[in-house]
Amino acid sequence: MNEKLLKNILVRLERLEKMAFGFGKKNTPKNKPEKFEGPKGGVLLLISKGVLNKRRTAPEIKGELKKNDYDYCIQVVQTALNRLSKNKGPLTAFLEGGKKVYVKRK
Repeated sequence: MNEKLLKNILVRLERLEKMAFGFGKKNTPKNKPEKFEGPKGGVLLLISKGVLNKRRTAPEIKGELKKNDYDYCIQVVQTALNRLSKNKGPLTAFLEGGKKVYVKRK
């Protein structure tokens, strides 16, 4: 077989393998730095700082967010908390004294 043709086929095969199998990718989702954007990001920031290791109500969490320059109305904070406290989320929620409280899931 012609050596030039063989090299051409190998180059094309290598290019196809990179596209199909992702060889040589540098940025995979696992390597992305954590970004704390939006109300969800603010709550995740509080979790990483350990603020939610104790039970807190939504207004208390809103106050902590405000200290960290996240200024959202209580409904937006409540929605982010409810979404993060679903089955496999990082938070758990329950009623304590008639008020809903949130704490980091262990």
